[in-house]
Amino acid sequence: MDIRTLGRLDLNLLVALEALIEEQSVSKAADRLFITQSAMSKTLGRLREVFDDQLFVRTANGMSPTPRTEQIAEHLPQVLQAVQCMVQPYEFNPMTTEAHFRVAIPIHICIWALPRLMLKLNAQAPRFSLSTEGQQDNQLEMLASGKLDVLIQVAQDDYSSEYDVVTMGVAPPMLLARAGHPLEGTQPSWEDIKRYPQIRTRIADINDKHFFKSKESKFISEESTIQPVLETDHLFPAMEVLCNTDYIMPSTPIFIEEGDLSKEIISLPIPENEELMFRFVLVTHERTRNSPTHLFLKQLFTEVVEEWRQHNDMPTLKEMREIRGFDY
Repeated sequence: MDIRTLGRLDLNLLVALEALIEEQSVSKAADRLFITQSAMSKTLGRLREVFDDQLFVRTANGMSPTPRTEQIAEHLPQVLQAVQCMVQPYEFNPMTTEAHFRVAIPIHICIWALPRLMLKLNAQAPRFSLSTEGQQDNQLEMLASGKLDVLIQVAQDDYSSEYDVVTMGVAPPMLLARAGHPLEGTQPSWEDIKRYPQIRTRIADINDKHFFKSKESKFISEESTIQPVLETDHLFPAMEVLCNTDYIMPSTPIFIEEGDLSKEIISLPIPENEELMFRFVLVTHERTRNSPTHLFLKQLFTEVVEEWRQHNDMPTLKEMREIRGFDY
């Protein structure tokens, strides 16, 4: 597309040309557009310069269009109609709107949230489609550039004003092990924990201090010194290894409460009974702030979380804000 040529064209000129084509008269076209005949004559002069053609010639029966005008007339109504549709307010109907979203969501949340979300989409927005991915670097930049539409992550310490952030939930860290692990039923110390190899899934970076805590966290400092023997993005293979070894895996409790995983996996007490919480947030960028499709998907995500919270008898988002004292 040669935008330099388009840059010479004023949309008002095309509107005037359509009136001239339909009326075949400068004075009638001027009356239709509520301008003077002199102004319409000047407009016709500008149109002739743009199209490098007479466009209309005077005959005994009035103005007669040239072949160039007849050619333009075949396309002009559709062009103006398209522009009119473009500037009209967008009428969003989730049942008929087609949209594709790229969502970054940790696998342990994906396990319980995605099935519920897809059920809602199938019923309320059947032409919506999603592609999901796990944790990656620079996901906030991907939101800003349009490579991602929605991001769910462990909350960072701060977000700039270009990002819209909503808390989805909080959850304590856990040390997971197989049922029957040697430390089951004990109150282990960090020395006990360190005697066993660890699996690390990239659910959340233990070194990031994005937690609710009243003092420096022993959990964070101790876990950050442990070198895992297995580090992976793939949760289910990690769980298979966990179930068949004496390895330990730091994680969150959300996914083991779903399905059959909780039958084979236990949670070891955190040494020193430390109280610590992950905070998970849903992040979108200001570029989608006025998009009805994005707002609709964001609302469905919120409904999924609230329904899951009620099912598991957990505090509401409002109650969590009051308890934990966060702003979003």
